[in-house]
Amino acid sequence: MIRIVIADDHTIMREGLKRILDGAPDIDIVGEAIDGFDVLNHIRQGGFDLLLLDLSMPGRSGVELIRQIKSEAPKLAILILTMHEEEQYAVRAIRAGAQGYLTKESAGTQLVGAIRRVAAGRPYISTEVAEQLALNIMMPNESLLHKQLSDREFEVFSLLVAGKSITEIANGLHLSVKTVSTHKTRIMQKMGMHSLSEMVQYAVAHRLLSPFKT
Repeated sequence: MIRIVIADDHTIMREGLKRILDGAPDIDIVGEAIDGFDVLNHIRQGGFDLLLLDLSMPGRSGVELIRQIKSEAPKLAILILTMHEEEQYAVRAIRAGAQGYLTKESAGTQLVGAIRRVAAGRPYISTEVAEQLALNIMMPNESLLHKQLSDREFEVFSLLVAGKSITEIANGLHLSVKTVSTHKTRIMQKMGMHSLSEMVQYAVAHRLLSPFKT
């Protein structure tokens, strides 16, 4: 039996995932988490084999949360289920310690198989993500500007180009407005940009825009 915890802040999404998994006799949903702090509480209590994790939740989230989970529970399998289709999000999540990456659009047909594969210790990623990971190994110094950003900076960059204000980002990531402003300044310095418009144009050109939840 594969015991899983579903981590997603949207009740409708969690209920939908439970319905998808109802027909799988070897999968048992033993818990739910609605934000990053809730996830960490489950991690510390233990008693499950796989975490089905949304990348964008209130509180601690994204790659930073994956790294903390792996530091506290290195053997726990993590399958990312997210709205982000772009390979760059997947590459960062996999490098942080996730074993699988699945978009929510694919959940209806691929979720059960992905859970079984990841629970068995095997990766579950698309061909495009595998190719991007291989390119990162072969060309680690590739000069794409966004690859110079830290994981937190990339998260802030993604939210900025998705239309979030500094205050909204601060509230969502539980950071101060000053800290987010500092991240924005460093992002623009690293990428050699002078306006949000330039950042958005870059994000569009490199397929880095994703549908963030409100």
